[in-house]
Amino acid sequence: REIPPITRTYMIGAFLTTAACALELVSPFSLYFSATLIFTKFQFWRLITNFFFFGGSFSLDFLFHMFFLVRYSKQLEENAFRGKTADFFYFILVGATLMTLLAPFMKLYFLGSSLTFMMVYLWGRRNPYSRMNFLGLFPFTAPYLPWVLLSFSVLLGNNGTVDILGIFVGHLYYFLEDVYPRMINTRYRILKTPQFLEHLFASDEADLAAYDDDGEDADNDGEGAG
Repeated sequence: REIPPITRTYMIGAFLTTAACALELVSPFSLYFSATLIFTKFQFWRLITNFFFFGGSFSLDFLFHMFFLVRYSKQLEENAFRGKTADFFYFILVGATLMTLLAPFMKLYFLGSSLTFMMVYLWGRRNPYSRMNFLGLFPFTAPYLPWVLLSFSVLLGNNGTVDILGIFVGHLYYFLEDVYPRMINTRYRILKTPQFLEHLFASDEADLAAYDDDGEDADNDGEGAG
């Protein structure tokens, strides 16, 4: 099946960034997050590029993160956020903003892994009864997936701090969006998507609705023919 737009854009951006670094067209030193360079040298691109860097080559670590990024971002966009492209974009925007604010205090320079773990965490929370197994060794349910991946990532020699940041931000989003509104009578959503984003992505959502309607019509025609 076709990869949905937000996931596809992020995947292509990460791939091209890694390819540019591998071919030495771009240096990782021009991509990493630095509050000092952003605000004193006005290198604002660093606010974005650090999320697309997953290593300077197509290593096992890169493939590891790309697999889980595409898999769970795609599942979120196609299921939990189906027909809600603006909400999915806002979810990523809120998460990336929180990570950017926390990164200087945690001395983190590349946040792509954090964003991946945020998506994995939310997917696990919204699919609490999905059963999984890791490398065929032991079974577990979806909410434990980010912790299993964190353990594996540390075994690969990565800094677990960047992944823990993603889990923390993912949990904060989950609480504010899924838990807190059910705790109050008004069902008020703190993280309600701004209206200008809904207008911006309205055409994508309309196209998806039309695609769904066409699929239902085809199914109905098939049943009638049968």
